[in-house]
Amino acid sequence: MSYKMIVLDIDGTLTNDEKKITPKTLDALKKAQERGIILVLASGRPVAGLDLLKQELEMDTHHGVLLAYNGGKVLDAQNGKVLYEKAISQERAKAVLRHLEQFPVSPMVMNGKFLYVPKKDGYKADYESSINGLEIVEVGLLSEFLNFNPVKILTAAPNEVLLEHMEKMTEPFQKEFAFVMSAPFYLECNLKGITKAASLDMVCKELGIAQSEVIAFGDAQNDMSIVEYAGLGVAMGNACEELKNIANDVTLSNNEDGIAATLEKYAVI
Repeated sequence: MSYKMIVLDIDGTLTNDEKKITPKTLDALKKAQERGIILVLASGRPVAGLDLLKQELEMDTHHGVLLAYNGGKVLDAQNGKVLYEKAISQERAKAVLRHLEQFPVSPMVMNGKFLYVPKKDGYKADYESSINGLEIVEVGLLSEFLNFNPVKILTAAPNEVLLEHMEKMTEPFQKEFAFVMSAPFYLECNLKGITKAASLDMVCKELGIAQSEVIAFGDAQNDMSIVEYAGLGVAMGNACEELKNIANDVTLSNNEDGIAATLEKYAVI
């Protein structure tokens, strides 16, 4: 099979546990681009959280594509042009945020270079800020502060807390929103119909690339759609069991150059 596109989740997939792209994986992805293969970063991260990785991978010179917010915002990596965006209205976002206030969780919303949180010391606020290069802004109740249309609402809490309250947190909004876990401590909320695969399909059709010509790598529940979509869907060795069960192949972990190993295995590079 001649592959034309490589789709990469970031955290737990492209980057190792230190949030860095290892030299071997970086070299493999640069070689793939030199062969004319398009790279796509498909992440729950905001746009700001993709910029440094885009530059490191030299995607701006190889016509790469960025799928931010789980596909809620799609950009051309070369010129930053927004190709697609679907945000949540302020009214409905406030309804979700008001509902979340009754649970022991830490909601967050992002806009540009800012991360808006109820409290600066909220669970995972520092972590989210650091990996995406966002400035933390403490605003009190998000439901009262919100003055823009967020693409995504992020909720953080220890895994046992999320699992305990998941059903009650999401049940009133199941018809209009999609909820996925991107990490054991993160629950992400986008408008219904927004998935990494839905946005990826739009990009592939625009570029004339068939599903069979796509390789996709992931490690979490919010990667299931792209791993199912791709002709070759690959779960990292550190991936959740749900993803491993639907993947075409399981590679080494994100700390063991699993991406590079797969690209070599299938003679992509």
